Amino acid sequence: MIIDIRAKNCFVFEEEISFSMKADMRNKKFASNVHRENNFNVLKTVGVYGPNNVGKTCLVKCIRAIKNVLLDKKSGLVPNIFSDDEVCQLGVTFLLSGRKFLYDFGYNAETNEYVYESFSEMLKDQYGNEKEVNWLKRDAINEVYYCIDEEVQNMMPIISKNNLLCYLVDISKFECLKEMKDILVGFAEKIDIINMNNIPMKHTIELMKNRNNLQEKIVNFIKNADLYMDDFEYVDADKIQFKSGDEEEKPEEKALDIPENIMDQIRLVSTYKGIHVPSMLFDSTGTKKIAAIASYVIEALEEGRFLVVDELDSSIHFKLTRAIVALFNNELNTSAQMIFTVHDINLMDCKRMFRKEQIWFVHKDEEGVYVYSLADFTAQEGVRDTTDVMEKYRKGALGALPDPELIKSLLSIKGNTKGVIADAE
Repeated sequence: MIIDIRAKNCFVFEEEISFSMKADMRNKKFASNVHRENNFNVLKTVGVYGPNNVGKTCLVKCIRAIKNVLLDKKSGLVPNIFSDDEVCQLGVTFLLSGRKFLYDFGYNAETNEYVYESFSEMLKDQYGNEKEVNWLKRDAINEVYYCIDEEVQNMMPIISKNNLLCYLVDISKFECLKEMKDILVGFAEKIDIINMNNIPMKHTIELMKNRNNLQEKIVNFIKNADLYMDDFEYVDADKIQFKSGDEEEKPEEKALDIPENIMDQIRLVSTYKGIHVPSMLFDSTGTKKIAAIASYVIEALEEGRFLVVDELDSSIHFKLTRAIVALFNNELNTSAQMIFTVHDINLMDCKRMFRKEQIWFVHKDEEGVYVYSLADFTAQEGVRDTTDVMEKYRKGALGALPDPELIKSLLSIKGNTKGVIADAE
């Protein structure tokens, strides 16, 4: 599970930001929203709010970059446009198999070199005391090199910087590096990242083909999300029927000259009152998005994966988004996690749904971009567990709220804006 994300000089974030999934157990409310393992307490869900174009998606990009780097893929990292520094800094703290690890790296986007890398484990005793054990530190800028394996440490100053150390060395000869790589790759492979404005149906199709217990749960999820749907299936090509005049023809797949991925989508069939229709042609955008995200949600809950969703509420009714979040917050969820960006303030509910530290904001002004939690607001500032947070946010008391002046655009279209605006002021 993700515990912390750190970023500096990455995308929109020039100054260092820290995004935390730590649970404050001094607050006992909604204890089921917290995953507890080996004295570590991690939130199962976090929602991120903020106006358009402030950096919510950039936070998702940071998580994607961390995943890609750990899996030896292209990072996509870009330094902040207002910075003269070419080194992007990213870090993640995560929980895997009951153990807490910290990994940080610095990537020079100009030279394509990893100039910094650090990996450590955080041990915690029964009293809550933490002790950090450093496994690896490679700092090419300050020429600091350390590894718990002395042989590796002696090699580090002369090894290339065009990748992470575990991808540059034959790890089969070094037990510590092999374990480190297994931990980092094992964590990264559990992360799924999707954008609801561009979510592929491919994942649902692949799982629907398996016709196993997971497929049944995906179908039930989709059916339960649509009051009028009787069934949702992936059918064989010879069962698809198209009307041509008064005759019904069953097309041969090769004769259609349709790419396989398109044919796969046509095979997804919804049933309404006994009538079978191709989902991609008949169903609404919202229903198709539910079908697409269903596989990610069910797989995450079944296999303990970490789901990151950008724009969760895009084209989806607020009751469905609440239901999806509730699945992850439920006490029956023992290892899955979801981070999502959202605009729908119906989810901003600390009375019935969230702990304060589960609601985060991204705010931007002329000085920079800020990432902060609702938990940063104290009771003395008028924010309690029983507070109507939605109303506070509407009034601008929590920041991260757009202040559009669209009336000026309307008046400029109508003409004579100066006098009208002056009168309004």
